[in-house]
Amino acid sequence: MIEYYDVSGCYILRPWSYAIWEVLKDFFDAEIKKLGIQNSYFPLFVSEQALTKEKDHIEGFAPEVAWVTKSGNTELEVPIAIRPTSETVMYPVFAKWIRGHRDLPLRLNQWCNVVRWEFKHPTPFIRSREFLWQEGHTAFATKEEADEEVKIVLELYRKIYEEYLAVPVVKGIKSEVEKFAGGLYTTTVEAFIPNTGRGIQGATSHCLGQNFSKMFEIFFEDDKGERSLVWQNSWAFTTRVIGVMVMIHGDDKGLVLPPKVATVQVVIIPVPYKNVDFNQMLDACNEVSQKLESAGLRVKQDTRDNYPPGWKYSDWELKGVPLRIEIGPKDIENKQVRMVRRDNFEKEDVPLEKVAQRAADLLDEIQANLFKKAKEVRDLCIKKVFTWEDFIEALNDKKMVLAPWCDDVEVEEDVKARTKGDTGAAKTLCMPFEQPDLPDGTVCFASGKPAKRWALWGRSY
Repeated sequence: MIEYYDVSGCYILRPWSYAIWEVLKDFFDAEIKKLGIQNSYFPLFVSEQALTKEKDHIEGFAPEVAWVTKSGNTELEVPIAIRPTSETVMYPVFAKWIRGHRDLPLRLNQWCNVVRWEFKHPTPFIRSREFLWQEGHTAFATKEEADEEVKIVLELYRKIYEEYLAVPVVKGIKSEVEKFAGGLYTTTVEAFIPNTGRGIQGATSHCLGQNFSKMFEIFFEDDKGERSLVWQNSWAFTTRVIGVMVMIHGDDKGLVLPPKVATVQVVIIPVPYKNVDFNQMLDACNEVSQKLESAGLRVKQDTRDNYPPGWKYSDWELKGVPLRIEIGPKDIENKQVRMVRRDNFEKEDVPLEKVAQRAADLLDEIQANLFKKAKEVRDLCIKKVFTWEDFIEALNDKKMVLAPWCDDVEVEEDVKARTKGDTGAAKTLCMPFEQPDLPDGTVCFASGKPAKRWALWGRSY
């Protein structure tokens, strides 16, 4: 998946992982183009003046900003930041491009890299100093238009996780403490890693309101000749999605790749015996491969003659290929193949004339089973509580905790302080859009004040 690099926190994405990113990129890019969003590219560098223009925004990112201070041996008079995100790169230009209501909506996306430097424990895919992402930046005449896009994009992120990566997520809104710095509100898809008992922010779709348009003076003249500020959104997902997938599905034998994103969906392995014509076996493998490729499947034949079949089985299990096809002399004689699933290692013999249809059906079953299994495990990790004592017990048991909350910033900060430890503090992951009933008189688990809504809490990456 990766190769380590000599700069801490930076990793080389090998083809096996980058191909997964390409599948997700192709899906998302096609979907946003249907919405009328166009791709563009803005520079990597940000002037200090632009970066510091929005106070709350830069305070949120200040510890992570990397600065260019020298050119060769010469000190720069003014340091230049490397983008941690592109609001401050793009919005001065938005102010030039938007003049009247006919210039709206302005809806742009870019596929690029960003750099965020400040952290102690880099983790491949999950927390790296440079990562790939897409970032959408849009401007509208009305808040209603902006609100609608926020929901649409968040649903696309849900599809990436649940329909492609087979990872269950919770859709919700972030608290005031956890929302995007300088934004109006932040929506999110939140995943959970049962083995570590930590939540992980999957992707976010922000409504920025008019805060940035005010700072960068992005006005438009409406059809009545009145001057107004635009309403803005930004939204992004990153290569972190690959790390989430690995942690959710991986097992002791290695990766387990959902078929929709697997570089190789089916690997074909000949199983030769002594005194068997190996060329005949290769012909059989080619025949099966052609049938599968004609059905639109991504196929690889492993005909290496310097490794035994058992070694090859382990190698492709390590790489997470969803379906293995074994072809031995008896299979050729019986005009069949043996199929072995990576998700549960079930085996079945399939007649040659049905090989393409059965392989396609099994891949669909594997995709569905991975999601079903992950969701069942995730659901068991959500604990509903009403009291502080039960909250702490569930938290220490590595659960996500659904608790009634007063929606008070000071209370959230107090919870963080009271739960801080070697494994990190608890915080709100989101307020789920799907809210359980909140009985009259319910009080906040942490403050005893009247509860306003249910919040999902936990330790996180």
